[in-house]
Amino acid sequence: MSLNRDALIAVFLLLICAVMFVASMNLPAAMFGQMSPALWPRIILVPLTILSALLLIKSQRMPIEQSVPSKESASKWWEHNKNPIICFALFFLFLSTMPVTGMLLGGLLYVFLTLCVLGGWESRKLLLHAAISLVFVVGMWAIFTQLLGVLLPEGELLRVY
Repeated sequence: MSLNRDALIAVFLLLICAVMFVASMNLPAAMFGQMSPALWPRIILVPLTILSALLLIKSQRMPIEQSVPSKESASKWWEHNKNPIICFALFFLFLSTMPVTGMLLGGLLYVFLTLCVLGGWESRKLLLHAAISLVFVVGMWAIFTQLLGVLLPEGELLRVY
């Protein structure tokens, strides 16, 4: 087994999945014939475990040279890591502005800006990014608020409830 960065991340995620699955067994039983509180964590943990195992298998097939980024200069480092850093910065901005923008408006802005950063700023793509943001964010918001009865943060700008 070669220990490259992907293998270490996969093993770390597999350990987290094991710990979380064991912890889900300690959740209280459902009352009044409802779904068990452990159902949602397990629904998330099963695909995460499968994907982590696939990452571990893939990391063992990949040569070590491909998984190590070149560290020749700061500009090359920035070019290699630019997209994840910008996505994390946008997510931090989304979380920090959530009390004002709420889940719906903040989610729309976050998904739209992330798609634009990753996919480009051309006018045709902007319309596609706006449509994708609108369909998926409003769809997920409607599923959680209307079907599942989850009260998401509404923010100061738009009061929906």
